[in-house]
Amino acid sequence: MDARELIPGAAEGELVASKVALSFWGGVDPTNGVVIDSHHPLVGKSVAGKILAIPSGRGSCTGSGVILELLLNENAPCALIFGREEMILTIGVLVAQEMFQKSIPVLQIPMSSFDRLLQLDRLRVSEGQIQSGGSLRAAVPSHPTALCPPLRQPDFSAVHLTPFDHELLEGIHGQAAQVAIRVILRIAQIHGVTELIDVKQAHIDCCIYTGPATLEFARKLCKMGAKVRIPTSLNSISIDRRLWRSQGVDPGLGESSEQLADAYLEMGAQPTFTCAPYLLESAPKAGENIMWAESNAVVFANSVLGARTIKCPDYLDVCVSLTGRALNTGCHITENRKARVEIDFAPVRDTDDTLFPLLGYLAGDIAADSVPIITGLEKEAVTMDDLKAFGAAFATTSSAPMFHIAGITIEARSPPDIASHLKDTLKVTIPLAELTRQWRRFSPCEEGKSSTAIDLISLGNPHMSYDEIAKLVQLCAGRKKDEMTTLVVTCNRDTYSRAAKDNYITALDDFGAQILTDTCWCMIQEPVIPPHTRTIVTNSAKYAHYGEGLTGRKVWLRSLAQCVDAACSGFIHNSLPAWLVGKVIP
Repeated sequence: MDARELIPGAAEGELVASKVALSFWGGVDPTNGVVIDSHHPLVGKSVAGKILAIPSGRGSCTGSGVILELLLNENAPCALIFGREEMILTIGVLVAQEMFQKSIPVLQIPMSSFDRLLQLDRLRVSEGQIQSGGSLRAAVPSHPTALCPPLRQPDFSAVHLTPFDHELLEGIHGQAAQVAIRVILRIAQIHGVTELIDVKQAHIDCCIYTGPATLEFARKLCKMGAKVRIPTSLNSISIDRRLWRSQGVDPGLGESSEQLADAYLEMGAQPTFTCAPYLLESAPKAGENIMWAESNAVVFANSVLGARTIKCPDYLDVCVSLTGRALNTGCHITENRKARVEIDFAPVRDTDDTLFPLLGYLAGDIAADSVPIITGLEKEAVTMDDLKAFGAAFATTSSAPMFHIAGITIEARSPPDIASHLKDTLKVTIPLAELTRQWRRFSPCEEGKSSTAIDLISLGNPHMSYDEIAKLVQLCAGRKKDEMTTLVVTCNRDTYSRAAKDNYITALDDFGAQILTDTCWCMIQEPVIPPHTRTIVTNSAKYAHYGEGLTGRKVWLRSLAQCVDAACSGFIHNSLPAWLVGKVIP
């Protein structure tokens, strides 16, 4: 079978394959290469030393950090085969090659060939060919992450370079910027991008500590004198910088996370430490070209704010922040923002706030890598927090960088805009029964049990907004948390300050809640999660998806009101919510 070589190399090994895309962050253990995504067909399998074939990465932009970690600790796949255009995992391998002289082959085949590939058990890849037998035309490395030969300067003649780009390549603006532009241009080559553009701001996601490789990458750049050229915000990190010591967090994790954050602050990034940069005053305006990582932030920026960014993988975000130059591709181009699939949903009466996370999760799964337009919600009263919940869930199951909701999101409000998105799109309907099935998948209760004991309530994935905190305070008013349950809320520092000024933080303290800043639920582990915890309830479909693999605990999805009820009683009811057993509106 012929394949397109994205990153050249040769390897031989057992095939591990699936037709379901896989997020490496929250989906693969960065220490040993075992698939931990409990919702994925490959859960429990190891990809270490295997040839991994999947349609693409999906979900978190931090997948590139996980593959770099695996490459450096010798637990990576020995080759990657994709069926669609893929950037997140590819750039992780490219950075390993450029900065650490380690690499594996990365190839792409048509999705039409995937069924044939799934029938095979063992493969050899070399010089753009995939073989299930015979001999290789090039030697297979004895180890999947063998040292690369010295890198040569690639031919970037296919990319239009400005005088400034040439200066960057020549090292006139420093070694760090030189490495950064080289990485950007190599990705441009792989994806056939012929032009770079200026961007107004960046949001860095790889400030999350996934292991020693993440920190070593940042330290290397600092030694090279790296400084950001454009306003740059930082994503949530792995700890609350103000509380981690008093919480009893392992000093190894706490100190490494501090050092990683400080490295990016040394480069000139701002200490925003939030996975929801769209809640900051610096949020971009419609039409502005930006470069954001963090999957939910990318989707919100494109879909709700109308800004323009690709789904930027970790490490590429840093390279763009150091140069101010980005690939002119994906959602930077108007045509690529058009819907390719219509997802219709018939509205139902009296829903609660689990509707949008459930709907976003299913819409992302259906859309895969295509931009969708969701119809059927035109008459609904939809809040920014509904769109935040929808977008985070959508970004968990989809590799697409945006969505449209007819009559609601910024580029699909007017009838002409809606009509332009609906032209030549394939229509798919989400029946109410499918939402019911997904709700049950997020409610892993034992057969015959009417309720389930809950130990921990997880709120703030993505970070809670001021309005969500105000709503939470209302739900907690006059009540007291059960002493056997733990309720933890995460938000950004700005939201915390505003809420404190209005006495909301005091009210939540009185209720018994813990409020954390800087970190988010995709990074929180013991002892912030009490060691005795067996069950967690959340109002986030993103965390309901990733939580079990990240923590080893069962995770249930419920509305915010039901989460507060669980905090007070220590239980959740296992019956379907009333709106899911109601009738569809004619």
